[in-house]
Amino acid sequence: MTEFTEIPVIDVNAIHGDDEQAKRCLATRFADTYGTTGFGYIKNHGVPKDLIDRVFQASARFHALPARAKMAVELNGQHRGFIPINTSTDINSKLADVRKPNQSESFMIMREDGPDSPDVQAGAYLAGPNQWPDLEGFKADVMAYHDAMAGLGRRLMDIAARAIGVDPDEVAPAFERPTTWLRLLYYPPANPMDDDDVFGSAPHTDFGCLTILAQDDIGGLQVQTPAGKWIDAPRIPGTFVVNVGDMLHRWSNGRLLSTPHRVINLSGKSRYSCPFFFDPNVATTIVPFASCVSEENPSRFEPTVFGEFLKQELEAGYDKHKKAP
Repeated sequence: MTEFTEIPVIDVNAIHGDDEQAKRCLATRFADTYGTTGFGYIKNHGVPKDLIDRVFQASARFHALPARAKMAVELNGQHRGFIPINTSTDINSKLADVRKPNQSESFMIMREDGPDSPDVQAGAYLAGPNQWPDLEGFKADVMAYHDAMAGLGRRLMDIAARAIGVDPDEVAPAFERPTTWLRLLYYPPANPMDDDDVFGSAPHTDFGCLTILAQDDIGGLQVQTPAGKWIDAPRIPGTFVVNVGDMLHRWSNGRLLSTPHRVINLSGKSRYSCPFFFDPNVATTIVPFASCVSEENPSRFEPTVFGEFLKQELEAGYDKHKKAP
């Protein structure tokens, strides 16, 4: 791994057209960025500013609701709904001895699955409909943003596949019914005198493929370098922060990096962020692609069914998913 001091900015305008040469150039840039830092800012992504503003407004409206109204849509077994503060802990973190819950609350939206969905019919893990608070216009704005981000996720996965020498058509079936998560996060101000192990979000790596983050101007996101230093990743207007998660790291046989990061909000102000996670269907078996395996770099990972991996992570990290003793 290469030590870095800043997070690159990538122009992804090529994802919107049919210029194969431009896409090859972008794939080369993607491979370099995510093979050295695992994090990047993307610009010219095509998601309208008005839509981003509306999802932040929706998040602020939700988090301003009385506790009773939020608890009416508390997180369910399909991982949809309100996640109260002090109910999720990154105890699987290999990066810190995490014993205290994350100091954030959030509202989770996933892919909308009706009763006729193939995954609902098959009883797939997490398949089901979303829960919605009683807020006028909330569902429409949030789902419009979700759908726009799912489209962006597909286009970025096309580039990610090219970056590791894989035909995008080989990757596409895993994302016909992707696992998608839109999390509307609120971080209350932290007390600077809090213990060192109190985090808005404890040091962790993301467990899926791609994370596409919209954040406000408050700051607090930090990315860990190979030398163990933490560097700030503040908002850059007109960009998203995009990082690779554990499943894409495995698929690429380690070529693309799933980089540790954390959130510490010492601003004295409320912080809002809207991460979107674009992941394969839960039935997908993750095994390194042949293009990423060689005599010099043999396969480093055993096959993993994404849904089984998810179940372990959610049961370990969320009170709502914990098995009864």
